[in-house]
Amino acid sequence: MKTMRVETRADQARQDHEIKIDFDVSLRRAPEAAAAAIPVDQIMVAVESVRGYVVSHLGRIGRASDADDVLQDIRVAVWDGVARGRYRQLPGVPFGAWVQGICTNVCASHIRWEMSHKTYPLLGDPAACNGTASLDAAVLLGMDRAGGRSCEKIVDQEWARTIIELTRSSVSARDWELALASLGGPRRYGPPSPQDRRRWHAATVVRQTARTVEKALEVELDAVCSISELCERAAACLPTVVLRRTAAVIVRPGVRGPERTKALQALAAELGVTQRYVAVQIGFARRLYQAAWRIIRAGMQGVA
Repeated sequence: MKTMRVETRADQARQDHEIKIDFDVSLRRAPEAAAAAIPVDQIMVAVESVRGYVVSHLGRIGRASDADDVLQDIRVAVWDGVARGRYRQLPGVPFGAWVQGICTNVCASHIRWEMSHKTYPLLGDPAACNGTASLDAAVLLGMDRAGGRSCEKIVDQEWARTIIELTRSSVSARDWELALASLGGPRRYGPPSPQDRRRWHAATVVRQTARTVEKALEVELDAVCSISELCERAAACLPTVVLRRTAAVIVRPGVRGPERTKALQALAAELGVTQRYVAVQIGFARRLYQAAWRIIRAGMQGVA
């Protein structure tokens, strides 16, 4: 009798263990590696097939030259996805469709990154323009994205060329060449080197100088009746609040010694930055202020 009860309990336990839960087997684990094996040649062909899409979308923001870099990112993403088993072969769905999805995401990410970083194309030599300035030069030196100035408004090519020449004459030859190397060379990824930082700094100097030159050329000369007004307008031409206030409070009055220390303290408190940050801006603010002053003064003499 005891033996029968033991066998009955064993049979019941075996039946309970064999009860199956009804669910999608595909959710149990990742697909087998063999199911996601894609030949390298097929990967290369599929990625190359989206080149037209990449060039078209990057061309909308003027970055078609980045197509090879973006395609390389797509190759890496596709290869990584296949190697990690993230691609699953589905009936009726070609491998190229999955690659197209990756391409769309990589392109969108690259465009978002580009749109969040202001870059301006530079020209090599203004003298090579044969009397006219290219649209790239106008975009670089005649358009302020933040101010909403559109390319369609730039119709005077001589005006654009004047900005190019004045900007180049207002910066050092070293900064100009480094800026060209920074914005005209191939894009490189990875931690920045000291040389990269020098090029980026030079590009910032050229860009800020160009914006200052533009503002100085737009000053209404009829409203400038004295040297005091000239100095005030020159300080107002600088491109950022920190630079404008530094020029107005420290550079323009020419404060020195203890007076400069007090001015630094007051200006740092006003702008919400450190005194050291303001002190570092003085030299650059002075160069921009002097460039704007010379341009406005030359315009006044020409009008007179």
